[in-house]
Amino acid sequence: MKKISFGIIGCGRISKNHCEAIARIEGAEIIACCDIIKERAEEAARNYSIANYYTDHMDMLKAETLDAVIICTPSGIHPRIGIDVANHGIPVVTEKPMAISLKDADALVHACDMNKVHLFVVKQNRLNPAIQLLKKAIDKGRFGRLFMANATVRWTRPQAYYDLAKWRGTWEFDGGAFMNQASHYFDLIQWLMGPVESVMAYTGTINHRIEAEDQGAGLIQFRNGAIGVVEVTMNTFPKNYEGSITIMGENGTVKIGGMAVNKVEHWEFKDYDDDDKLIEQSDTNPSSVYGYGHQGFLQNVVDVLQGIAEPNTDGRSGRKSLEIILGMYESAKCGKKVALPLK
Repeated sequence: MKKISFGIIGCGRISKNHCEAIARIEGAEIIACCDIIKERAEEAARNYSIANYYTDHMDMLKAETLDAVIICTPSGIHPRIGIDVANHGIPVVTEKPMAISLKDADALVHACDMNKVHLFVVKQNRLNPAIQLLKKAIDKGRFGRLFMANATVRWTRPQAYYDLAKWRGTWEFDGGAFMNQASHYFDLIQWLMGPVESVMAYTGTINHRIEAEDQGAGLIQFRNGAIGVVEVTMNTFPKNYEGSITIMGENGTVKIGGMAVNKVEHWEFKDYDDDDKLIEQSDTNPSSVYGYGHQGFLQNVVDVLQGIAEPNTDGRSGRKSLEIILGMYESAKCGKKVALPLK
């Protein structure tokens, strides 16, 4: 198999997960990195034995022969950089959220379509063993009719976290607790429960000096008649407490909890299945809220580029959770129920 050569743009907080994951994947390597802060690009190149570093991503795209580029910049510029990558005929791997507006998300999808390159959107929590077990139970029909779903994100972010960079907590480049920290949970609830009919939400900024929200709660009406509740806060005392999802149906109730949907906390069905034996071994103990899914996600990217797999999460799939979040922002602003798809 051909070795897949990656470039990475943005060498900040989340890039570490990608660099460490690719180092563990046979048949993949990062050969170039880029950050507008030269010292940060130099540090990443030194720490992860990356051959070349740049401060301008266009210089990197022109100089390097790359099989894919990972984008780990502030969220608001994911689409612009992704379009630049696609226009060079290179597959795009973008961190969540893929954009902070549907217009920009659609522009990125269109650019990748026009250039006939893959667009991969990072949704690593789908690959948590406990979540995979839950998804399998839903697909098998073990729940019967789905009644309710709950996603809970009870984390903490000190003001110092937002002060580390001017873009954090801004509407132009970041969004708030829904868009940034809880993006994966909006993805999971729609991935597990199905298409969304409408949403409602309340949000507030009560504990941080930022433009966007630091907490909120939302309701989801799914097309299958089920109801979802999403609770998100960055104000939990004194540390990250819970990242969970609960599914309730006519024949089963399951809660996947822990700090980052990494542990089965409740698993009960009307009828037995051999998958019930796998509960304990599905639990993981991640050191951070990012979990361990980046390696599995990037392994899929490598397999797709080597022609032996199909993408787990493409641009159109990644867009779904963005639309739900934006619908909730609109609801919180206007005080009304908002129908999906957004106009």
